Amino acid sequence: MKFLDQAKVFLKSGDGGPGAVAFRREKFIEFGGPDGGDGGRGGDVIIEAAEGLNTLIDYRYKQHFKAQRGHHGMGSNRNGARGEDVVLRVPVGTQILDENQETVLCDLTEAGQRRVFLRGGDGGHGNAHFKTPTNRAPRKFHPGWPGQEQWVWLRLKLIADAGLLGLPNAGKSTFLAATTAAKPKIADYPFTTLAPNLGVVRAGDEEFVIADIPGLIEGAHEGHGLGDRFLGHVERSRILLHLIDGTADDVVASYRTIRNELEAYGGNLADKLEVIGLNKADALLDEEIEEKKAALEAASGAEVMVLSGATGQGVKQVLYRLLTVIKESKAEEPEVIHAPATRSIPRPPVGQKLPDDGEMRWDDETGEWVGGEDEDLYDEEPEGDSDDGLDGDEPEDEEDGSDDDTDGTSRHGA
Repeated sequence: MKFLDQAKVFLKSGDGGPGAVAFRREKFIEFGGPDGGDGGRGGDVIIEAAEGLNTLIDYRYKQHFKAQRGHHGMGSNRNGARGEDVVLRVPVGTQILDENQETVLCDLTEAGQRRVFLRGGDGGHGNAHFKTPTNRAPRKFHPGWPGQEQWVWLRLKLIADAGLLGLPNAGKSTFLAATTAAKPKIADYPFTTLAPNLGVVRAGDEEFVIADIPGLIEGAHEGHGLGDRFLGHVERSRILLHLIDGTADDVVASYRTIRNELEAYGGNLADKLEVIGLNKADALLDEEIEEKKAALEAASGAEVMVLSGATGQGVKQVLYRLLTVIKESKAEEPEVIHAPATRSIPRPPVGQKLPDDGEMRWDDETGEWVGGEDEDLYDEEPEGDSDDGLDGDEPEDEEDGSDDDTDGTSRHGA
């Protein structure tokens, strides 16, 4: 099944049914009168978090959802039937954002959780409702109140205790496959992981969930590579495991690349606790391990753990380090960690150049990509850096000297 973590849909609750204009006329009853019933209430739009779902693919090909209108009233004081509700079943961890992706309208974090998102309109009154001592035969009725309608974004943010971060080919999928029953794709070329993967880790007698997302590269917040659209799936995690390829020539540059992307992304990722792991230790000499470990500790200000996902070296120690921090975090904040609203920029239309070429830019006012092969159709780009559609200023160069934690994790300021 194809993984889809965001979709834009149109929702409309049902309109209220109209009231009826009717009069009681019976042969052996001396005085008749108005007996038109009220209209029925329109159906609601309900959103339900369903267990077992892990994608929003159901909303890829159907974007309009409308509840049923209330039935009209009838004579003999018969009220109309209520309209049927429309229920949207979404995965646990789905957020409902407004059309501008700036406000979280609803956040479903528990299986079975139901929210009435849009209420149906009330039914209109029939003429029996307007009868008064001075107006014994009213012909007035109400057509019913309209329902509510709104364009919204559905955005899935997976709920995991720990999140895996790193450059492509840092060994994240290998680590996930070695510690869980998940079977992610593993190959010797970059971007083998194209969608997030979840796995359940067992450490001793306890378990926790870990999420692996596609690798980040420099400029991901500007759309390079797969971009940063999958970073939302680690926003709810309590701790981040930052894996660094030990065979890289400059491990400090690899570390700072990811940290800069977290700063540029915003949200609360840059402030989360972080465990740094120097991966692929089986391919390094002891002297290289010591040298690169010391360089990373000097740059990050935190302890660096040495491991190898392929051979299992140091993996158990990393898992217990993660478990300790997760248990402490759950004791302080047992509920699911709040994930703020973060905007996602759609990919450019087919046939136009990607923003990697530097010839296209995202126009936040018009909500579309401009430039590329159709550069002459749009206004010239203003001087200075173009707006990439993300909140926050440009990330500043990270400074050394982060606070050390006794458990080997580091917390970085925004």
